[in-house]
Parts: sequence; C-alpha cells; structure tokens
Amino acid sequence: MLCRGFLFDLDGTLIDSLPVVELAWSNWAKSKGVSVKDVFDFIHGKQAITSLRHFMPGASEETLRAEFLALEKFEAECIDGVTALPGAVALLNRLNELDIPWAIVTSGTMPVASARIRAGNLPAPAVLITAEQVARGKPQPDAYLLGAEKLGFAPRECIVVEDAIAGIQAALAAGCPVIAVNPPAQTPQKDAVGMLLTSLEQLRIEREAGGARVSLIA
Repeated sequence: MLCRGFLFDLDGTLIDSLPVVELAWSNWAKSKGVSVKDVFDFIHGKQAITSLRHFMPGASEETLRAEFLALEKFEAECIDGVTALPGAVALLNRLNELDIPWAIVTSGTMPVASARIRAGNLPAPAVLITAEQVARGKPQPDAYLLGAEKLGFAPRECIVVEDAIAGIQAALAAGCPVIAVNPPAQTPQKDAVGMLLTSLEQLRIEREAGGARVSLIA
C-alpha cells in the first residue's frame, strides 16, 4: 500500500484502554438498569454522546449532557493500566523519523484522548481530531475527512489504521484505504480493507518519493 499520510484511531489501535472503558460503561449500565452486554456490543468506536442517546431515548439534552460529563471525567482521570499497544510507539517514531505526516482521529473527547496519549507515552500528534471537532461521529466519515484535510491530503492519500467496525465504516465512507488491526469477525466490507493485522509490529514503513510504502513483515 502507498500513501502520503496516516490517520490512526486511538483506543484499541494505538493504546489499550479497554479495562477503563468497560469499567466506566459497566458502572453506568448497572446504574441505569441497562444490559452491560448490550452496552459493550454498541459503544466501541462511537462517541459517548451517541451511545448515551441510543440507550437513553427520550432523555433531555440537559440530562444527556450531565451523564456525558460524568463519564468524561471518569475516563479522563482513570488512566491506571492504560498502555500503548505493541508496536505503536515504534511505528509513530518511525513515521516521525521518515517525516511522514500522521494524525490521531478518535471518537473520544480532548480531555480523554489527551490523558490516554500521555498515559501510553505516545509521541504527540501534530494533528488530533476529537469528538468536539465534528458534527457526526463514526461510522459517519466526518472525522476522517477532517483528519485528511488537516494533514493537507486527499482522503484517498491517507491510510486509516482502525480496529472497530464503526471506525472502519467511517474510513471507507471517507474514501480512505484501511488497515484493520484485530477487527471483529463480523466486520462488514472486510473485503474492502487493504490489510488485516494482529499487531502493529507487523508493519514495515519505507520512505518513497512523495510518501510512504507500507508492507507486511514476513
């Protein structure tokens, strides 16, 4: 695969935040009498406010906002155990070394994303797209379209690296080529994904005229 820039999802792609995410949402689900399994099946890759609207139909915007802020506060402050996934730091450092532009495009908010980037000791992204910056979250393409725009490239020139169904759908809708890391077995449009990985450690990045060549390490 060839590209000029990279757009990375954060949670589940660059960092392991699953214990914190599931703790926050399981506590929330139990407090509302909602099935924890149903919540876990829905939330991944989506903005928190989207999940709250799904599980609290008819709730006022004031109520939704209060629930959202409580979840955001918990997830921004609870970072114990948040770590970089294997190969993530080395891959981002490699891109910086080769002067290949990259961005992080997350469904999380700025406070949550910033806390997790620090907790995972990831290199700071020059471009960070968070929930506050887009009108529609994943699986809509808005976040990845904005990420490509901020890097200064067309979407087709930016490889998206994702793990969640909603994120893969968003990337494909934006017109970006996709590398999927441990995607769910039921991922739709899997045949449209350029590469399927079990770890970022499998990626080899080489500089090419005008961009990068991406291949798999045998």
